[in-house]
Amino acid sequence: MSGGGIKPAQPFAQAARVTLANAQMRRNLRHATTTIRDKRQRAVSELPDWEALRDEGAALKDHALANLGELLLDLEAAVQARGGQVHWARDAHEAREIVARIAVRHGAREVIKVKSISTDEIELNAGLEAHGVHAIETDLAELIVQLAEDRPSHILVPAIHRNRAEIRDLFRRRLGAELLTDDPAALAEAARAYLRGKFLSTRVAVSGANFAVAETGTVCVVESEGNGRMCVTLPDVLISVMGIEKVLAAWSDVAVFLRLLPRSSTAERMNPYTSFWSGVTPGDGPQEFHLVLLDNGRSAVLADQVGRQTLRCIRCSACLNVCPVYERTGGHAYGSVYPGPIGAILTPQLLQLEDANANTLPWASSLCGACYDACPVKINIPEVLLHLRGQITGQRPLDAEAVAFRSAAWIMSEPFRFEGAIRLARLGQGPLLRDGAIRALPGLLGGWTEARDLPAFPQRSFREWWRTRPAPPAPPERADAAPEPDLGEPLAPHREETR
Repeated sequence: MSGGGIKPAQPFAQAARVTLANAQMRRNLRHATTTIRDKRQRAVSELPDWEALRDEGAALKDHALANLGELLLDLEAAVQARGGQVHWARDAHEAREIVARIAVRHGAREVIKVKSISTDEIELNAGLEAHGVHAIETDLAELIVQLAEDRPSHILVPAIHRNRAEIRDLFRRRLGAELLTDDPAALAEAARAYLRGKFLSTRVAVSGANFAVAETGTVCVVESEGNGRMCVTLPDVLISVMGIEKVLAAWSDVAVFLRLLPRSSTAERMNPYTSFWSGVTPGDGPQEFHLVLLDNGRSAVLADQVGRQTLRCIRCSACLNVCPVYERTGGHAYGSVYPGPIGAILTPQLLQLEDANANTLPWASSLCGACYDACPVKINIPEVLLHLRGQITGQRPLDAEAVAFRSAAWIMSEPFRFEGAIRLARLGQGPLLRDGAIRALPGLLGGWTEARDLPAFPQRSFREWWRTRPAPPAPPERADAAPEPDLGEPLAPHREETR
């Protein structure tokens, strides 16, 4: 993706107020997510073993994470054995410098890129610009975002918040395309005419990686437009940046994820283009291959027994398309290249809960659980959300809200305290009542009545009514009732005799 980073500039609630005011964006987003969601459901329903496949995908990722150090060393050895070079980057700065150093050494003024959310995470485009190298996005949606100087709002469809008419106007303005229509084929042709020259003239490419196989040193990218195939085959130098959690143990593991990923992301049975490469081959494809292994906070996520399941993510975006919060606020409200439910847990963890704005993201959820049901590798996102909320709340200094909740917990822990509090509230509500309801609460409690009324406390609580209710009459005895028959001891089943 183009642009980006993972540090939100604002708290989620503040950013969401801005995006919710954009009615056109919300219409575009609702149409796109509804369409993708329906298509995905049909694609998934075709497989009778879908649930078993999800279990297998989760187990394979857990195995890889449990043996991550060993598998990464195996991957490094396999890549080097096939003529590739491996670089280890502890953080975003190191990764940017590695890529820039390679590009500058080859005299590149431009590099072409294929879909790589990891490079957006480390803000590679800005890092390359600082060294005089311009990055050109080749994925259609990412190109749109780059030309518009915008930010991506979806993992799989970065320009999901824009409609075709907006894209037509953008191509006219930035590419000089003579577009008379916003037909998808015409828009694609305009992008193709611009990118074809870049593919044929640029000698350094940067890619991401969907998976890397430790057993063989093979790197894999799946995509739908063919731009990835052009990037990983035409240039002389290929640099792949991948998060360390993308490694798989064995070549056979890829088959499981190539069934899970397309159906969950684009609702297709198989991606149109799936590219594999292992090192370099003389006279065929790039003659220099670099693999950058990016940590950038992932080791800390791995150390968290609850939060580590986040690293199973295969970036399919299924959780975004079913999330009611994402559908209304859009991806920009999350302020990170990882929006939606997965971003709400991944972003604060990558930043190790040290960013105040990122720490608001675990509250960007209704906890409905739809994301857990949709996840192809069964990441229990609601569980991680609650886990992070507990950690973040525990780090905060004791404020008025915390004191209020602790007081409420103390009151509710004993029935007599709770009943006493109810009686006090009943007496104190008088001045606040309007037509049988409380329309506005004072002070910190005012947020509760900002968008709804609070029903008045009843004159009697349920407990008070229960203690004073008349005793129910005893059921009459039936004189003609027959005595219960003596059935004796129950018979044990004799399996041998019944066969």
